[in-house]
Amino acid sequence: MRFDLCANHARRVLAMTAEASQAGAAGGRDRATQSFQRPQRATGYSVASEWLVARRILCVVAIKFVMISVIGTLSAAEPSKPGSTVLGISDSRFIVNQQPTFLLGVSYYGALGASEDFIRRDLDDLQRHGFNWIRVWATWGAFDNDVSAVDSNGAARPPFLAKLQWLVAQCDQRGMVVDVTLTRGKSDGKSLSGGNLPDFDAHQRAVETIVNALTQHRNWYLDLANERDVRDQRFVSIEELEKLRQLVRRLDPQLLVTASFGGHDLTKRDARDSLIDAGHDFLSVHRPRHAKSPGQTEDRTVELLAIATELKHGAAVHHQEPFRRGYAGWEPNADDFLTDLRGAVAGGAAGWCFHNGSGRTTADNRPRRSFDLREKRLVDQLDSEELKVLAESRQVLIEAQDDEKTSQ
Repeated sequence: MRFDLCANHARRVLAMTAEASQAGAAGGRDRATQSFQRPQRATGYSVASEWLVARRILCVVAIKFVMISVIGTLSAAEPSKPGSTVLGISDSRFIVNQQPTFLLGVSYYGALGASEDFIRRDLDDLQRHGFNWIRVWATWGAFDNDVSAVDSNGAARPPFLAKLQWLVAQCDQRGMVVDVTLTRGKSDGKSLSGGNLPDFDAHQRAVETIVNALTQHRNWYLDLANERDVRDQRFVSIEELEKLRQLVRRLDPQLLVTASFGGHDLTKRDARDSLIDAGHDFLSVHRPRHAKSPGQTEDRTVELLAIATELKHGAAVHHQEPFRRGYAGWEPNADDFLTDLRGAVAGGAAGWCFHNGSGRTTADNRPRRSFDLREKRLVDQLDSEELKVLAESRQVLIEAQDDEKTSQ
């Protein structure tokens, strides 16, 4: 993004931080106060410290001034040679090949069960529409078919681990980023979501297996635990996440790591747990799924960035798994997805995902979309509303750039 819009965004984040501080001191109960309060707030927070925060935010703005400019798209810069895509992070932005880059992605969960031809054609279509990252699960089992790259002990499953290596290499050559996700749980291969790491020992071995297998590539990051705070088989404690983060740091110090939250907007305690206690590199958000959600994404993003600033820990906010079609009673249309994307961009998020999955009430859960890619590739399973999202998402980012020019 260009400087002027980023400066406006920085001032907005600072205003949210100052408002929260003043409201908390007055005992107010407005929305901003509720967003930032904690039962035991640290003392010593002052107006002077707010101005220090302001200076830090404006430093971030200087970095945003050099946001990537791409002819026709806002996708990641093409690598200078095959296998040279490098993902990094700087404050609240992802960096791809030394260029600040908004990650525009798509759920591609069951990729390890797809044919190479399906994957190539899907990647071609995604790139043509300006998408530059995909989310792939390394522990995915659905519809009587387990395509996990690791087994329940965390050891390699050679055909599927090899497919993961091939897929990451393909994306590396294309200048694309890959989210590799693990999840805690027990899977019988029939559930609609994956998960076959039953305990911490298996989880540790899985991390070792995946990191060692992909160590030559720099175009991916690791989601240690999908929706780690949901109190079912997915739950992974902050203490365990910290140990897993330390393990990754020993194996590959440059690899970015996160762990996603399940279905809610993050509190200050959530952000502290993730960024400070567990040592994650950015926040992966799965916002609530309801009809009002798309219109709330911009404000929720600004609030979360302000929380990170208040913690004196600038961090990227990544909308890794928003709502989708086929999930529940509310069936979002293309405008809902595009509104959500606009809100993410305007709020200062670092990335957004076009989420998709199987139908919950249809025969055989079809279309299964990214949840099952054995018989049809993803793009061929998308309905008319989803194809509209695929075709128009890039335009949302182009319009955001045009708005920045107008505001100069």
